[in-house]
Amino acid sequence: MKETQLLKGVLEGCVLALILQGEGTIYGYELVQQLQQAGFTTIIGGTIYPLLQKLEKNGQIAGTLRKSPEGPDRKYFTITASGITSLKEFQEQWQQLALRVDHLMGGINK
Repeated sequence: MKETQLLKGVLEGCVLALILQGEGTIYGYELVQQLQQAGFTTIIGGTIYPLLQKLEKNGQIAGTLRKSPEGPDRKYFTITASGITSLKEFQEQWQQLALRVDHLMGGINK
């Protein structure tokens, strides 16, 4: 199974976590860079920007256009109360899933 298929289900939670962990706001390209620095090297803007639009449409993040010191204005995103709730739910689900998978994988001889 390819990493991109596995990542599809958890990317939303990872994006919400990065927005919350940052200084409270982040723009799309910066988010892509942080994901790549965290080891998600296959992530590109074409994956992130539609996800940011979806999260904004669902009210989990809010976007604000700001002047950029270089080039065009940038859209900065902040997490909303709904986004924090979604992130907490994701964390709980992830922990439960990771425990089950770890339990199953622990029984496999290498």
